[in-house]
Amino acid sequence: MDPALISLFLLIALGAIVLSVFFTFVPVMLWISALASGVSIGIFTLVGMRLRRVVPSRIVNPLIKAHKAGLDVNANQLESHYLAGGNVDRVVDALIAAERANIDLKFERAAAIDLAGRDVLEAVQMSVNPSVIETPFVSAVARDGIELKVKARVTVRANIERLVGGAGEETIIARVGEGIVTSVGSSDTHKQVLENPDRISRTVLDKGLDSGTAFEILSIDIADVDVGRNIGANLQIEQAEADKQISQARAEERRAMAVAHEQEMKAKVQEMHAKVVEAEAEVPLAMSEALRGGNMGVMDYLNMKNLESDTEMRQSFGKQADTPKDRGPENK
Repeated sequence: MDPALISLFLLIALGAIVLSVFFTFVPVMLWISALASGVSIGIFTLVGMRLRRVVPSRIVNPLIKAHKAGLDVNANQLESHYLAGGNVDRVVDALIAAERANIDLKFERAAAIDLAGRDVLEAVQMSVNPSVIETPFVSAVARDGIELKVKARVTVRANIERLVGGAGEETIIARVGEGIVTSVGSSDTHKQVLENPDRISRTVLDKGLDSGTAFEILSIDIADVDVGRNIGANLQIEQAEADKQISQARAEERRAMAVAHEQEMKAKVQEMHAKVVEAEAEVPLAMSEALRGGNMGVMDYLNMKNLESDTEMRQSFGKQADTPKDRGPENK
């Protein structure tokens, strides 16, 4: 093959590679789209974005969108927000929505909301179209001891000025639940709450529960009220059962003390009986000692024995008199 032809092919291939690399590194088509949309951005600015590892389409497309919407936003602002980790397209959409809804929202505020982790577009939409937050069933007890389970729907609107640093939906739900418990607990009977559920709404709204939150509470509506358990009666039953157990324990303690005292008395009786037996055992010894010492004569001893025999005879007669006699056949 002709060397000149081979050189021509090599030059064409090399030129194609160079052009491919050039158009890959330099977004010419994106630059042409920006110029066609009236956005003034230099080709070297796009090359600089490539060098800074910024995807040019992530900046140019939102910039074209903002320019068409009449927003005062430049490429440096969008690029700095992108480098900070923000969602540039979402911020521009939020700014356009706020502009159409006549909401005063600056780029710095929208970028701060986006970097704070909140969905800025959803916040703008919620400012225009309020959202409803439904609380779970909140258990509260009236003064008469009846439990009520209340579910509420809270209509809120996003507060753009307090989205950064303001509390979220969880705080709203917790505060509404606290207000429900307070309102029901201050009612004399559960029937008052069932007759006028709107008193809960009025009480909760008067507390200013949206203070320090990212929302503005528009209304609180009671969706459902269910009657639960009789907490007061259950507490009284439990208290009565506890008192019963305490009384039984005290009675058992007194019975044990009485049994112990009885056993102690029996032991004392046995002890005294032993002392009597011991004393009786000393009588013969004392008599023999008296006989030996001449303090007692034999006749005195015999008279004493006769007296003892006479006493035993009288006691036997007394026992026979106490025993009922056998009745005749006619009296049976």
